Amino acid sequence: MSTYLDRILDQHRADAAADTDLIEDLLDEARAQPPARGFRTALADASRASLAVIAEVKRRSPSKGDLAVDLDPAELAASYAGGGAAALSVLTDGPWFGGSAADLGRAREAVDLPVLRKDFTVDARDVPRARIMGADAILLIVAALDQLELVDFHAIAGELDLDVLVEVHDEHELERAVAVGADVIGVNQRDLVTFEVDTDRAARVAAAMPDGVLRVAESGIRGPEDARRLADVGFDAVLVGESLVTAGDPSGSVAGLRVPRR
Repeated sequence: MSTYLDRILDQHRADAAADTDLIEDLLDEARAQPPARGFRTALADASRASLAVIAEVKRRSPSKGDLAVDLDPAELAASYAGGGAAALSVLTDGPWFGGSAADLGRAREAVDLPVLRKDFTVDARDVPRARIMGADAILLIVAALDQLELVDFHAIAGELDLDVLVEVHDEHELERAVAVGADVIGVNQRDLVTFEVDTDRAARVAAAMPDGVLRVAESGIRGPEDARRLADVGFDAVLVGESLVTAGDPSGSVAGLRVPRR
């Protein structure tokens, strides 16, 4: 059964196969960029007092369709910052999510927060490209990569001063993430086959995470009640997109997710 992820990855891998850029040139350009803003550090600092929020700039999704196609990335980023977001996530996938590198650049210019490039990293050249477009962190999805790719891309990110959010869906993927030295691990509560949200998944996988890992919950987080539940089972941060971009008050919605530590 072909999943959304399968179809998205097929397209990204086809694009990578047709790409003629040399990684050496991209690495040189990436190394010449200004210093990155510390994504992991920002989350760790914010999570000492409350659940940290990674607020996402997201125009559409494969499962829900259009969410906020006409959003202004700069205006939304400023609103998120005003609500106390610790970091931003910006979708840069165009065909499936309506995002772009321009969205990331405009959001980052508007605030001082670190920015995660939310996209489907399937080729080594994707890593320096993220740095070149202004990202401070990248997403690596364990389910999308074999272990050699995961090791390679994680290492390249480290060389370029990019933090890495390594996304897992179950305990086996968690083992793979830990094996590459991931120190920021996200648990996606969305099932890869049905795209439905499993709210028990995050708690189950979080319980298996080793000490020293910064824990991020992703998908299906609608408000303070969900945030409270995730904070209570050990998460340090949440990554939230859909409920924020569709909210009438994005700033207030971010503030509501920052539930205090107990």
